[in-house]
Amino acid sequence: MSELREVISSGNDLSARAAVDAGCMFFGGYPLTPSSEVMHTISDLLPKVGGAAIQMEDEIAGVAAAIGASMSGVRSLTATSGPGMSLKAENLGLGQMAETPLVVVNVMRGGPSTGLPTRVAQGDINQSKNPSHGDYKSITLCAGNLAECYTETVRAFNLADRFMQPVIVLLDETIGHMHAKAMIPTAEAVKAGIKPRKTFDGAPEDYKPYGVAQDEPAVLNPMFTGYRYHYTGLHHDAEGFPTEEIETCRKLIDRLFNKVDAHKEEIELNEEYMLDDAEILLIGYGSASLAIKEAVDTLRAEGVKVGMFRPITLWPSPEARLNELGKKFDKVLSVELNQGQYLEEIQRCMERLDINKLTKTNGRPFSPADIIEKVKEL
Repeated sequence: MSELREVISSGNDLSARAAVDAGCMFFGGYPLTPSSEVMHTISDLLPKVGGAAIQMEDEIAGVAAAIGASMSGVRSLTATSGPGMSLKAENLGLGQMAETPLVVVNVMRGGPSTGLPTRVAQGDINQSKNPSHGDYKSITLCAGNLAECYTETVRAFNLADRFMQPVIVLLDETIGHMHAKAMIPTAEAVKAGIKPRKTFDGAPEDYKPYGVAQDEPAVLNPMFTGYRYHYTGLHHDAEGFPTEEIETCRKLIDRLFNKVDAHKEEIELNEEYMLDDAEILLIGYGSASLAIKEAVDTLRAEGVKVGMFRPITLWPSPEARLNELGKKFDKVLSVELNQGQYLEEIQRCMERLDINKLTKTNGRPFSPADIIEKVKEL
């Protein structure tokens, strides 16, 4: 039996279906253009499998409810767009500090503030690296086609449970509302790949959820199962109780970094297209990569040797691979629907400042012609 199935759907709809297939049992959120269809779809699907979807009074309550559901042991989702991410920021920080798994789908639109609610942008890249204040390591995935709206949402749930923290899935208005054919895994294949959260099964008095190795996440047993611990956004000790002891605080924050940095190979995912003999490197992500790929094909037909590198995992960034590519290519072009937010990370990883850029912030997508014209200027 094939592990793929053909569907005709939109990106937002596929993200919601992926969540349910991945075992999500709770959605808490608030409708916000252009992400609303995620909530519409999952509110129909979850009751059919015994789950619950609740439209809360605002974005803050939506993420708070989702975190609460996750504390009970179930996979939990919230979805929004840029302004909603701003409102969710404080509770996303709680999720990082208390190490609560959660998936957040952010369908990007124009900003800042109300911006362009019905238009496309990729302006939430920097925000997704640090959606809340403080020190921690974000995990952010970015879908580049319809199938990845499904597969990256599934991957986000597995990563959230593995690393015990919020994981962000970035879509954008173009890819969220695009409606076309996609090949996605079967629900059976997705369910076969689910790995449950780690739990402690020893004596309750020996349970120390945060007393783990310096490169591992907390082990949080579902609440109401007989294992007690203190749940707080404050700096805390092995049992979760607040503390200001110097070494305990240092080790806690170090571990929030190390649990991700020490296992990047489990998180990083990229696409490389026509790079083997390329002389010009194009870098892009999300829906912009669709125009880049078509531009590469057109330029190749004209004899111009170009190739594309697409980070699917944006944070942590593919630092090592970008560094290698920076040494291989003299001409590099970054293509983004913002003023160059990921460009700064490319410059850092490549250890060079001579990276060309093509940006757009008027709410309209790139056409392949835009990219072809810029490449010919190089």
